[in-house]
Amino acid sequence: MRFLAGLALLGALYGCSGGGFVPGGPHAMNALALHRLVSSGARANGLPPDLVAAIVQVESHGDPAAISRAGAQGLMQLMPDTAATYGVVNSFDPESNVYAGCRYMRDLLARYHNNVPLALAAYNAGPGAVDAFHGIPPFGETRAYVARVTSARSMTI
Repeated sequence: MRFLAGLALLGALYGCSGGGFVPGGPHAMNALALHRLVSSGARANGLPPDLVAAIVQVESHGDPAAISRAGAQGLMQLMPDTAATYGVVNSFDPESNVYAGCRYMRDLLARYHNNVPLALAAYNAGPGAVDAFHGIPPFGETRAYVARVTSARSMTI
């Protein structure tokens, strides 16, 4: 019983945007394959690979089957509408998810004049929230997200 409670606690602490899974769990991709996919998606979209790797780490911990409580899916935790906008048929296909997530991040960086914190805030809370608040929204989750990705970025690739 304590073991299950411990797993539940770990899932709550380390899950993707509230998803509830254990990092490095049974669905996590092979690290080398994930590194290659992230590097390829980043390169194809003119993004720094360390930024994409940090987003994947914070969003899903490398689990292509991750689903958040809000309904975001896959490695880069795309919402269904965002996935559809970028032509993704199956959000759980790692390559489709990463390439679409990279295109979305590229578009957000263009929208916010390469301001990475604003683009990350928009990735998390949506561009409407960033626009409405003329900056990073005062949402604890979004501010923590920007900080986690920024911190993870310094530890990746």
